[in-house]
Amino acid sequence: MAFYTLTEKEAKELIPGFHGKFIHSEHMTMAYWDIKKDSLLPEHSHPHEQVANVLEGEFELVVNGEARRLGPGTVAVIPSGVPHSGKAITNCRILDIFTPKREEYT
Repeated sequence: MAFYTLTEKEAKELIPGFHGKFIHSEHMTMAYWDIKKDSLLPEHSHPHEQVANVLEGEFELVVNGEARRLGPGTVAVIPSGVPHSGKAITNCRILDIFTPKREEYT
């Protein structure tokens, strides 16, 4: 069993405006994002299944060409290999969960 304190983890800016703190288990990664208003997530895909949980703010997510405006309490499930992109409408806090774990998010 492991315990983490997010305030003790250093944030990393992997995409301009996207600052993440990462927790890894054996099979998944949790990415806690602080995202600045107007920051863009370029279209991409990956072999990981992704569950995006909007904690604060508004984020426009485009999954496989379909755009949705997400707010607090909204959860999006993005299947493996599906292209997606987005834009922070406001400052946001989002929790992404990936399986299998994102080895490149160290």
